[in-house]
Amino acid sequence: MRLFPIYTWTKGIRNFDHRRRKFSNQPWAQGVILLACVVIAMLLANLPFTKDFYHNLLETQFSLFFKAPDGKDVMFPRGMTVESFINDILMTIFFFTVGLEIRREMKNGELSSLKKALMPVIAAFGGVIAPALIFTAVNHGTAAASGWGIPTATDIAFAVGILSILGDKVPVSLKVFLTALAIADDLIAILVVAIFYGGNINFGLLSIAILLIIAILIMNKLGEKRGWYYFIPAMVIWALFYYSGIHSTMSGVVMAFLVPMTPRYNEAYFHRKRVQYLQRLNEYNGIATSSSEFPNGPQRHCLRRMSAISKGAVPMSYRLEHAMGPWVNFLIMPLFALANAGVEIPDVSYFNVFNFDPALGGVSMGIFLGLLVGKPLGISLASFIAVKLHAGEMPAKASWKMLIAVACLGGIGFTMSIFVDTLSFGDQAPEVMAKLRDMGKVAVLMGSLCAGILGSVLITLIHKVEGRK
Repeated sequence: MRLFPIYTWTKGIRNFDHRRRKFSNQPWAQGVILLACVVIAMLLANLPFTKDFYHNLLETQFSLFFKAPDGKDVMFPRGMTVESFINDILMTIFFFTVGLEIRREMKNGELSSLKKALMPVIAAFGGVIAPALIFTAVNHGTAAASGWGIPTATDIAFAVGILSILGDKVPVSLKVFLTALAIADDLIAILVVAIFYGGNINFGLLSIAILLIIAILIMNKLGEKRGWYYFIPAMVIWALFYYSGIHSTMSGVVMAFLVPMTPRYNEAYFHRKRVQYLQRLNEYNGIATSSSEFPNGPQRHCLRRMSAISKGAVPMSYRLEHAMGPWVNFLIMPLFALANAGVEIPDVSYFNVFNFDPALGGVSMGIFLGLLVGKPLGISLASFIAVKLHAGEMPAKASWKMLIAVACLGGIGFTMSIFVDTLSFGDQAPEVMAKLRDMGKVAVLMGSLCAGILGSVLITLIHKVEGRK
């Protein structure tokens, strides 16, 4: 009887772990967690008894201190807070995994050939240009003008998550199209951040970073496959980017394209060694030991070697993407949402997306219209031009109505849009910059929500209409 509570407790843990794994494997799980973190962040930033704690926590110093030879304290990284730790260090890991995904798709995925890549890439460019033009038309000549990059991004987690919930209402070819488009969109967003949203560039430090990148590239070409030879230079490159004025997260993208995509051991070597160690396992089976359990000492050595060879037969880039994916999806991205979605709302004017100030501009209007109107318009129009000019192929078994409906989901900007918002308006006074960024975040959330609802409703209605034919 005494063992019953312990048995119940351990069974409960096993059931919880099973449910956790089942939930995390759902394609919409990341979107649900991110949405929950947005709600929590908004509450923490606005409730009277939590907002001071929330903002003070984000502004807490988060740096290492070293004692210099002259006795002075040296801080590294300089000026780092909890918020900047998330945005500059943890988001570097996010961009690293995005870079790995883009590179994988470029090698043997939906972007691996000109025929496969042309349609979603053209559509992605249309989905970037149209929102930027709408935002610029609304905010030209105002303090908000530099935020044109905010409504240009698509959040792949939310978009694909909604498609998975809609199930067979969307043709598989359009699901592949939107996924490839979102990946190409990420690459364009990375270029936009790198080119337009960096600081004043220190060309000396940048030159050192470029030389180190060239050295790593040569090392890769020479066949080096050991992880530490890439990890240590990656940290140095991050520091050089951080202090050179290029946004430090771009170092993650650069390193993603330098990590080896070929395995340490080729197929022939792997099969030969596997056969050898399997034979040794059988030979060691009869060795007398103090324990009759499997595996004995020599067999454990064989199994360790087989494990090492199996690991070496998988390219480093694939191993890293697989290992880091859950950490990025269920830790780093929720932390990013908690740190950046917490906007303090002083009055209801923040929710008026059509509010326009002659001096500040209409940052909310530009972002909202850019996501809700610009993204689907740009994606659809670019796709139409590509098909008519025979530069791309219409996704199989897809109608133009359904493609336009799916394009509406491209207006879900969230992660990348909020990230660009945190980098925007740096040319303004601190209080103006803070207000524009907060209004921009609210507009991103509202625009993304409306785009998701609009896309889902249109897909459902079009599916019903086309199903009757």
